[in-house]
Amino acid sequence: MKPLRIVFMGTPDFSVPCLRSLAENGHEIVAVYSQPPRPAGRGQKEKLSPVHAYAADQGWPVFTPKTFRSSDVQDAFRNHNADVAVVVAYGLILPTEALYAPKMGCINVHASLLPRWRGAAPIQRAIEAGDAESGVCIMQMVEELDAGDVILEGRIDITSTTTASSLHDALSALGGKLIVEALGGLESGALVPTPQPEDGVTYAQKLSRDESELDWGQPAQNLERKVRALTPWPGVHFTYQGDRFKVQEVSFVESAGNPVPGTLLDNDLLVACGKNALRIERLQRPGKGVMDRKAFLNGFPLKKGVNLSQVSEVKGE
Repeated sequence: MKPLRIVFMGTPDFSVPCLRSLAENGHEIVAVYSQPPRPAGRGQKEKLSPVHAYAADQGWPVFTPKTFRSSDVQDAFRNHNADVAVVVAYGLILPTEALYAPKMGCINVHASLLPRWRGAAPIQRAIEAGDAESGVCIMQMVEELDAGDVILEGRIDITSTTTASSLHDALSALGGKLIVEALGGLESGALVPTPQPEDGVTYAQKLSRDESELDWGQPAQNLERKVRALTPWPGVHFTYQGDRFKVQEVSFVESAGNPVPGTLLDNDLLVACGKNALRIERLQRPGKGVMDRKAFLNGFPLKKGVNLSQVSEVKGE
């Protein structure tokens, strides 16, 4: 295919492989848009986003508007005279004027199998819900959130060991491969965008620290998926004697009987849940580093019969 003039729009680590892939396949990156630098670290020094930092290293012009509502920003965007804009986890809403400014419009790389998990956190919500697979959809952008026609998709299995981090990396790499193929097929006419089905639409709610607390009254299988989905951010924890203990890894254990949720069933961090049990494999107490359970118990023994929380209501699946 002929090289295209591309405006790339993205912010986090997830976006970088797509940008790199486009450049390595001979396309011209005429401009890069990213979120403005944010204060970070103890000194609150402004830090460039991963996309901004990568683009700057390559010598591409970087634009960091706080909004696309102003006419000046929209005019500058239009004046790039791009064939297409590729949008990957950018973080700003694009108005209609921007969506249709490039000759081929704006193409989005979305980390789910649309129409399932439109929205902000598709990777984590797919794991948390127990989905058997996830994937990447290359989509023509329209005004409605993640509702455009799908140009190309790729699929990846979600297994019992899949974490948010591992799925993030796999989908990011897949996106970098698919975006080049999708643009080639779109430009040549070999790929025709397909409308999303009306059935099966779900929305991936934005992640929040408010959902980090482990409710031992939930079934163990649900909690195990939650740990894999919400680690490393926003993380999960339980509260014991007023302190928060961060949980990094757990394993599912079938358990009979009807013990009070939160009760330790042995001396090796096996916790009763609303249904079955969880073994805490790695965790962190306040002021300490992350430890495996044996190292943790050497310094902070928790014995069988201790209750890590009091849950007033046992919830079903």
